[in-house]
Amino acid sequence: MNNQIKRPNPKFTLEFKQDAVKLVTEKGYTHQQAADSLGISLSAIGRWSRAGRGPTNPSSTKTATMNLADQAELLRLRKEIEQLRMEREIIKKAAVFFAKEIV
Repeated sequence: MNNQIKRPNPKFTLEFKQDAVKLVTEKGYTHQQAADSLGISLSAIGRWSRAGRGPTNPSSTKTATMNLADQAELLRLRKEIEQLRMEREIIKKAAVFFAKEIV
């Protein structure tokens, strides 16, 4: 059995990810140097760099990756949809409750 303690994946803000990518693209850091200086994994900085560049082949829509801003917007919209669905269900239940009281 594995005795290692599982650590939760840290959540980084969009601004942090964009600044990390800027170290590589604008400041001339290597991916390894940027990862070491920020205390993040090399694979994370690589993913963020690829996401910041956008899709490499615009004609392939299935494998196209979203940039960081699009990912953040998608996450925000999904949370908003979930909130709206929950509110709609509450309103439906309240309407049924008040309809029963009137009759």
